[in-house]
Amino acid sequence: MRISLFITCYNDTLFPDTGKAVVRVLERLGHTVVFPAGQTCCGQMHYNTGYQKEAMPLLERFVAQFRDADAVVVPSSSCVAMMKDHYPKMAEEIGRPDLIRDVAELLPKIFEFSELLTRRLGLDDVGAYYPHRVTYHASCHGLRNLNLGDGPLRLLKAVRGIDLVPIANVEQCCGFGGTFAVKNAEVSSAMLAEKTTAVLNTGAEACTACDNSCLMHIQGALHRQRTGVRTIHLAEILASTEEGRA
Repeated sequence: MRISLFITCYNDTLFPDTGKAVVRVLERLGHTVVFPAGQTCCGQMHYNTGYQKEAMPLLERFVAQFRDADAVVVPSSSCVAMMKDHYPKMAEEIGRPDLIRDVAELLPKIFEFSELLTRRLGLDDVGAYYPHRVTYHASCHGLRNLNLGDGPLRLLKAVRGIDLVPIANVEQCCGFGGTFAVKNAEVSSAMLAEKTTAVLNTGAEACTACDNSCLMHIQGALHRQRTGVRTIHLAEILASTEEGRA
């Protein structure tokens, strides 16, 4: 399959290894990955903070870049949730019939990374090897908006060498929520403290998730406490093999 990669702002700017890992996994599975060079932002940051008019051109640009894709993979459930939840309404507000049609045709072809593997490609085992003790954080958008269910966990359970340990209150938010962490810093910090305590109680070497935004938030607290526990995107675990150990 020819799969188009939408890298997202977080990954492009702060976590480039995640995008590289997505490419390695998909190419290892025999797929062709293409990267539309004109892509920018999905518009989530603008739309969710009240700059909805400024988000409209980003929707139009996204559609122009990806309308002809066979499938689009996005290593961020929050960005996919933005597209699924808001793009149809945004297209209606713009009022262009061609854009409304293109959005309706494109959205079923857009998948969060783990969703692409489990639901579109029908895979649980992608041939990964990661000999570390790992716990999994279920980010809110994947859990509540995309209903990813146990898909990410099935992928992790199939990884050779992994010691996958459950975290208490796996469905509890980490407290990031984009600008929520800035506008409601005290509440966010309290939620983060509960999440990091749960991570540390597992005895894991690493915490993984489908969203680097959550992982950045969690990693900040783990680093400040000098715990030695690291965070790693699911794609980077699945990209690891016995030939190139992480």
